[in-house]
Amino acid sequence: MSERTPAGPHQAPAPWRARVGRLVGLVLFRVLYRVEVLGAEQVPPEQPVLLVSNHLGLLDGPLVLGAAPRPASFMVKEELFAGALGALLRGVGQIAVDRSTGDREALGTALAVLRRGGAVGVFPEGTRGRGDVAQVHQGATWLALQSRAHVVPVACLGTRATGAGRTSLPRLRSRLVVAFGEPFRPETPQGVPGRERLRLASEQLRGLLADHVAHVSVASGMALPDDAPPNVRDNG
Repeated sequence: MSERTPAGPHQAPAPWRARVGRLVGLVLFRVLYRVEVLGAEQVPPEQPVLLVSNHLGLLDGPLVLGAAPRPASFMVKEELFAGALGALLRGVGQIAVDRSTGDREALGTALAVLRRGGAVGVFPEGTRGRGDVAQVHQGATWLALQSRAHVVPVACLGTRATGAGRTSLPRLRSRLVVAFGEPFRPETPQGVPGRERLRLASEQLRGLLADHVAHVSVASGMALPDDAPPNVRDNG
């Protein structure tokens, strides 16, 4: 992925849509689960914000959306934008992304949200896994560098039990933890070529998010799940 801004105008979802989505997520998870939100005061209340979260369970997106102290448009795999669920996701201002390519349309839409001072959520691991942030894709870093948004690491824990498949759901009324970390902006040395700058910034983001997740896991007593059993297939 280059550092060039996607060409052409991009229409950001109307701000009220993300506000509705946050309210739906907030009510839903407060009723169905015991949600513990930590560090919400770390999220800047007005400036452009990029929420970058680990990804281990099916409910991570709506959980972080509802737990965040401000509305956000999350980048969601386009496979979910079908039928009633797709209509709901569009209705609450979420952004469809084609994970098989560097989806310039989705990135342009997310950048438009950030440039108007909004919040965007990204799962830089790209798919559900152990959630330890062993690797990340560069889209989140590209957005951070282009927008100069504050990047807030988010640890999401409890959405998949140890040994459970990646499409499993946590038991009703089980404990879920969402912890927001200290904001940062990726920094790279001056004079570094674009692709190398993106790589270095991505590794910085990966390291900070991985450290945050590990710290919250220990502090909260919420262990990361084992990988899904070999017979469990998952497409993200």
